[in-house]
Amino acid sequence: MRYLYSILFVLIFTAGCGKDEGYIPDVPVNYNVTLTEFSIKAVNNVLVVPGYGVGGLLVVKTPFNTYVAFDRCSTVNPEKICKVAPDDSGVTATDACSGAKFSLYDGSPQKAPAERSLKSYNVSVQGNTLIHVSN
Repeated sequence: MRYLYSILFVLIFTAGCGKDEGYIPDVPVNYNVTLTEFSIKAVNNVLVVPGYGVGGLLVVKTPFNTYVAFDRCSTVNPEKICKVAPDDSGVTATDACSGAKFSLYDGSPQKAPAERSLKSYNVSVQGNTLIHVSN
């Protein structure tokens, strides 16, 4: 019986030590920007917002006139908190540490070594005046 407990302990212990590659921790996000401010400050329909999430936020107006938001922390080696930066096209963002690229429309990986999508946040447009980003 003691042998069985030893095996069970080893299995539980080693399963708990696995590193979840690409995991961005959950932190509370509650950010608001007016549509007017967004249109003034956004470059190529992408607003970079420091101080929220893990690495900051990217709030993006898509070609379908909807808004999406992502954490700037790359999912490639997230413990380094390398921040993705929007490319001049406004279509992708690049992780300067690894060279990985991500779509700014859905956060999906576009170029290796990226394998996981950027962490996304909920976005709602309240009336015709306010963009609200939260989790």
